[in-house]
Amino acid sequence: MAQPETVLELKGITKRFGEVVANEDISFALKKGEIHALLGENGAGKSTLMNIVFGLYQPTEGSIWVNGQEVLMDTPNRAIDLGIGMVHQHFKLVQPFTVTENIILGMEPKSGLRTDLKSASSKIRQLSEQYGLNVDPSAKIENISVGMQQRVEILKTLYRGADIVILDEPTAVLTPQEITELLAIMKRLASEGKSIIIITHKLKEIMEVADTCTIIRRGRVIDSVVVKDSSPRELAEKMVGREVRFKTDKSAADPKQPILSVKDLKVRGDNGQMAVDGLSFQVRAGEIVGVAGVDGNGQAELIEALTGMRRVEEGEIDLDGVNVVNKTPRVVGQSGMSHIPQDRHKHGLVLDFTVPENAILQTYYKPELTKGGLMDHNAAVSLAEKYVKSFDIRIPGLDVPVRAMSGGNQQKLIIAREIDRRPKVLIAAQPTRGLDVGAIEFVHKELIAERNNGKGVLLVSFELEEIMNVADRIIVLFNGQIVGETYPDQTNDQELGLMMAGRRQGGDSN
Repeated sequence: MAQPETVLELKGITKRFGEVVANEDISFALKKGEIHALLGENGAGKSTLMNIVFGLYQPTEGSIWVNGQEVLMDTPNRAIDLGIGMVHQHFKLVQPFTVTENIILGMEPKSGLRTDLKSASSKIRQLSEQYGLNVDPSAKIENISVGMQQRVEILKTLYRGADIVILDEPTAVLTPQEITELLAIMKRLASEGKSIIIITHKLKEIMEVADTCTIIRRGRVIDSVVVKDSSPRELAEKMVGREVRFKTDKSAADPKQPILSVKDLKVRGDNGQMAVDGLSFQVRAGEIVGVAGVDGNGQAELIEALTGMRRVEEGEIDLDGVNVVNKTPRVVGQSGMSHIPQDRHKHGLVLDFTVPENAILQTYYKPELTKGGLMDHNAAVSLAEKYVKSFDIRIPGLDVPVRAMSGGNQQKLIIAREIDRRPKVLIAAQPTRGLDVGAIEFVHKELIAERNNGKGVLLVSFELEEIMNVADRIIVLFNGQIVGETYPDQTNDQELGLMMAGRRQGGDSN
């Protein structure tokens, strides 16, 4: 049987940014019809390598070969012309535009002097049906789910003739159901002869969908393996260079007095409807309460209400004896609450600020960080250096904007800052989203350490495995209401899944 042809090959790729070596002497080959996973820790150089393939960066050394021909990949347009498409982790879509308008943007088909939306829409619908994407060409981006937006990005690459599709952390923002559907779409694309590179650190998904896996550690290729002949444990150890524990060791919780009490809370969503509808629960000192639920069932509005970012219509929020209902985020923080936000770019960081500037975002006004009414630069740098060392944050330099850091290292910076404020209650919303297994292990240990230090932790996560692994007690949200409360050792994924779908604990569906 003939071997599949090589459609993309990288030979000796090195990329330097000043003195920082992001990729070092990397060779990589992709076969026709193959799903090839690129696995590595946050900051290992995966995205940089694929940005070189897509023409966003040029290599310092090395060459790129497409279908057996050496090519100069100097712009994304050149990559597109060569049949390469890339779906970035943060989508490049215009929210008020329709699906069709986004897909044809920059290469609009004409009928006379007018854009021929009808023929474009017809072609998009045909592609959508061919690959099982189920996208409505006339829908506006702002009205469709994150998972559907990702499908639009995939359709955009197919519309432009891509035979090689690069997916950068494609499941980082998807619900479990959307992940299952995306993996099926990837298999279908491969069966139709498309070649796929998936940048990821989710081992379960690699085992399920990938044919080959190339592991990168600190900018160098460690190994390339046939996935069916490997295991999650082997891949994890190659990725981080040590044994990784998939289950976090922790002692039984010893909760004390309630430190966060929420009673009859009502909060409206952006659509004016009640997103949080009469919620009551407590978090005690010395416990981690996990909030399980499918995205969009009131979690975001609950967190924003608790942290002072969204108005409360009715109800009480008691933070260790202090009423913080409709207080400003600063007052809530000063009262003893820290917050690891779900969207680190929107609510956690100022991307064009440096690491020291982001390190003091929550505390810049304090006397120890100011000098003559201005920021004390040396104090900010000292604080940032402490975070970098304590949390193993890997950065090109303290003076670079945080947008130059990997997503995982951005997350570590936020976690370091929020824990350093010594909160009474730590709200952790999707704290491991986009992190590799080594970083996830680290974050879970930090949350458990906070619990062991007598803090209350509210963990909001869409990952059932994370909730079951880390939480001491679990509440399940559906349509802004609690439909069940249980403990990890008294439940399982199936029971939690039913409650997440609206079935009340021990009862019928909502």
